[in-house]
Amino acid sequence: MRRPLKNKKQLTPDGVYGNINVAKLINYIMLDGKKNVARKVVYDAFEILKGEDGKTDPVEIFETAIQNVGPSMEVRSRRVGGANYQVPVEVRKERRLSLALRWIIAAAKSKKGSNMSKRLADELLAASKGEGEAVTKKENTHKMAEANKAFAHFAW
Repeated sequence: MRRPLKNKKQLTPDGVYGNINVAKLINYIMLDGKKNVARKVVYDAFEILKGEDGKTDPVEIFETAIQNVGPSMEVRSRRVGGANYQVPVEVRKERRLSLALRWIIAAAKSKKGSNMSKRLADELLAASKGEGEAVTKKENTHKMAEANKAFAHFAW
């Protein structure tokens, strides 16, 4: 039997944009407890997304990117009768958000040559257009789930 879910602490929205998902992005980028450095990276990336005209909304681009990167299906390993099967399961909303943020940050970190805020802005912009490494990762996850659809009856 599964243990009950823990009561998760509610995150306070970030100070500049008043968005909880932006606060989560800051926390995911943070290394060694250096939150101010993470805030600077995220806010600089959002300034880059605003553009020179200042009319485009960076939070809107960020939300679109999360929507485009978050997977709806994934495979989980399941042992049945001595064999391991990759069983496709639907992804919960919280996990979809955390996977999307994790994949976007990993894609930005994998690029070299410029500072992190520029790489993050580029990856967010690409993801909002349905391109980039993070979107490719989502498509690969969906392909794996589709390929293993025959084992869906093993889902628990």
